[in-house]
Amino acid sequence: MTDATLTFLAARDQLLSLAGDPDRARREFRWPDVGAHFNWAHDVFDVIATGNDTTALWISERDGSELKISFDEMRRRSDQVANWMRGIGVRKGDVAMLMLDNRFELWEIMLAAMKLGVAILPTSIVLGAAELADRIKRGGVNWVFAGPNDAVKFAGVPGRYRGVGVGLEAGTQDQRALLYDWERYEESRAAGTAAIPNRSGSNDAAIIYFTSGTTSLPKIVEHSHVSYPLGHLTTLAWIGVRPGDTHLVISAPGWGKHAWSSFFGPWHVGATVFVVNSPRFDPAHLIAELDRAEVATFCAPPTVWRMLIQHNLTEKPRALREVVSAGEPLNPEVIARIKEWWGLEIRDGYGQTETTALIANMPGDPVVAGAMGRALPGVDIALIDPLTGAETSEGEICLRMGEPGSRPVNLMTGYLGNPEATDQAIQGGLFHTGDVAVQSEDGVLTFVGRTDDIFKSSDFKVSPFEVESALLEHDLVAEAAVVGAPDDTKLNITKAYVALAAGVEPDADTARAILAHARVALPAYMRVRRVEFFELPKTASGKIRRVELRQREERVHELGKRNPNEWREEDFPDLKG
Repeated sequence: MTDATLTFLAARDQLLSLAGDPDRARREFRWPDVGAHFNWAHDVFDVIATGNDTTALWISERDGSELKISFDEMRRRSDQVANWMRGIGVRKGDVAMLMLDNRFELWEIMLAAMKLGVAILPTSIVLGAAELADRIKRGGVNWVFAGPNDAVKFAGVPGRYRGVGVGLEAGTQDQRALLYDWERYEESRAAGTAAIPNRSGSNDAAIIYFTSGTTSLPKIVEHSHVSYPLGHLTTLAWIGVRPGDTHLVISAPGWGKHAWSSFFGPWHVGATVFVVNSPRFDPAHLIAELDRAEVATFCAPPTVWRMLIQHNLTEKPRALREVVSAGEPLNPEVIARIKEWWGLEIRDGYGQTETTALIANMPGDPVVAGAMGRALPGVDIALIDPLTGAETSEGEICLRMGEPGSRPVNLMTGYLGNPEATDQAIQGGLFHTGDVAVQSEDGVLTFVGRTDDIFKSSDFKVSPFEVESALLEHDLVAEAAVVGAPDDTKLNITKAYVALAAGVEPDADTARAILAHARVALPAYMRVRRVEFFELPKTASGKIRRVELRQREERVHELGKRNPNEWREEDFPDLKG
């Protein structure tokens, strides 16, 4: 083993030994110094995988078929793919776009690319030609790996890149004809399996992501071989996955959470990554698979947890030990319902594309419903008043940069091609997340909202998240997005855009019931005064684009009009006041 391997494993084992004692983990953990040449695929994965017949990847299909690949098979196969990639001209420093769904080749290619020192650009399969053209150009993409249904999207996408078709033999004749000049990934099966030399520097680019772009053109986040692979020791500490576990996360390839919990986190400890593929989300099937596979640790976004509750799936999968949620803050009523049914508390976690996990409820932490927890081991958080720059109990979540010349281990190297945005995010010795939280006396942090989502009504600050949480307590509400509707007297009126539960009519009775609920559930200054039933605009990663809703309200206000499908308190005289 290399010194980098020994150092990494010692830090990992320290976290594992302190599982269940989060206070000690936070006090005692220190980031390992892996030196100038660290490559997780070589220095960690291959060491864990060599001679290891444990299942590394287990993919279950809706038709009942499944695929299992051991760690040692994945090691050998990734070496073979890396040798083949070198043979077709892939070189260290290239950028490879991976536009693949949850198929085993995705994991092979990610490992192979890392071993070669190729920067990986995970890309969602839902993107269209315009978005792909932007990523190709601004990301400096040299290679595109895609299945037949997605590869054809590149027919009109300009750029000096070469395509690699994955599974083209399963495509149609027209698809294969259109992709005649693409490399065939299946040819990698004939390549040699000699070990790939490790030539990566710790600070070389390893993985890049385009942000969600909720308010502007997506920025490009660049992570190194340290900031992401090593940085995900915080994710390991949060999830609570252990050697021998089977772990499942509901997350689509192309977004950071997939790498967090379907790649680095579980494989840090040699746990099995379990994937449930299904054309349509089926809550009952998911629970059955969690039980059948004896999944021990499970992560899902709030939307999935809400759907499980709506389908009244009360029986706990037998082996479940840890359940976590991420992507958006989780509402307290969801946590309470799962605890009542399964006897497990969903532990919320927080991080960004620019980082790994930063704040979370760790195993053993007393969970405050609705709170995202405390800073994770190795993470130094400060809440900063955006106006004064002073540290406060309610302010923007910032990551302290440390001594001059140093930086947090699990922070991006910067925004690719955009030094201005990097400088704006990193200033005053802090990395600014743009999110606001409030901290209790015992250090527990609760999410308040994005700095650009919070609004004032009269002289009071309103957190959309708090209002949305209250609305979601009502059975008629499936999802909600709250914004400030401009008002000449109060500055803003609290307006809720609501997606209704299945079968609920978008009529006056429904509007009255929701507004009445808000009167009881919220203080007067937060109370929802207007409601509209609306299909919520979202990014490709599923985040609600409140900016579109704010702009919609501003346009209507400027015109002096009222949205035709909007209901207001004054429409119901018994609710006014």
